[in-house]
Amino acid sequence: MARAIRDIYGDVLAELGKKNDKVVVLDCDVSGSTKSGVFGKECPERFFNCGIAEYSMVGMAAGMAKMGKIPFCNTFAVFLTTLGGLAARTFMSYSGLNIKLVGGYAGLSDAFDGCTHHALEDVAIMRTLPGVAVMVASDAATTRFLVETAIEKDMPMYLRMSRDTAEDCHPEGAKFEFGKAFTVREGKDVTIIASGVEVGMAVKAAKILEEKGIDARILDMFTIKPIDREAIVKAAAETGAIVTAEEHNIIGGLGGAVAEVLAQEGCGVPVEMIGMQDTHGESGPYKALLKKYGLDEEAIAAAAEKAVSRK
Repeated sequence: MARAIRDIYGDVLAELGKKNDKVVVLDCDVSGSTKSGVFGKECPERFFNCGIAEYSMVGMAAGMAKMGKIPFCNTFAVFLTTLGGLAARTFMSYSGLNIKLVGGYAGLSDAFDGCTHHALEDVAIMRTLPGVAVMVASDAATTRFLVETAIEKDMPMYLRMSRDTAEDCHPEGAKFEFGKAFTVREGKDVTIIASGVEVGMAVKAAKILEEKGIDARILDMFTIKPIDREAIVKAAAETGAIVTAEEHNIIGGLGGAVAEVLAQEGCGVPVEMIGMQDTHGESGPYKALLKKYGLDEEAIAAAAEKAVSRK
């Protein structure tokens, strides 16, 4: 049964954090929501509630990182990357400190707390910071990989987490590699490059397309920065059409990142972008929001059909 990404994250952080005494966890008074509190119960001496003070939290993390710790900073993605953004720019990008920002409730997944709580610009903000890696969890397996990688790699990172459930979309024992896309499904007619919960949507879309005689390749681009340029160029050459799918504004997010690679590499193929079309979201049931803003499997399938028709 599918579990919420935030619950998986909390359990994995506690499990791996207990094994490494360098891991410290900070939260802005929402540890029950981000699930960083699971670590706090296991390792209270290494857990710090910073109150509703995002900038200060990242500043505290900078001092801890300078002393050799591996700080994980947690709060809602929209506040972490805006109110905590200046500190991230100074201490993570300029100073290169080993700080991990974990943005929970990303995309539209904070459906009922108010539209201002939606994080639809966070990937764009973080991927423009020099030296900062950006990764997005799509299911249980990638969530574990993101936390493992954040602990292992000595570099500043932004990890994007959904609040909601995500069906497993990778085979058991799947091997992931930092900076490399994972091929969820092979295909020859079009490539759907997705991140986050949109990977699961892409799997459903591929089934719709299959009934129409369209064979879709699916790439989980869980590392948006550094992006897998080789996989993008290969997909363009072998399938001749690209669809990007993300729970984020298409400007500056995955769609923009993929388009940059295609343009720079001279890959003149049709591209369709599924994502927020330069608009804010609203409050409402999560699945209804995904459908309204064209982020569900039907929208992805329609975009793929359009891309194929443009070849």
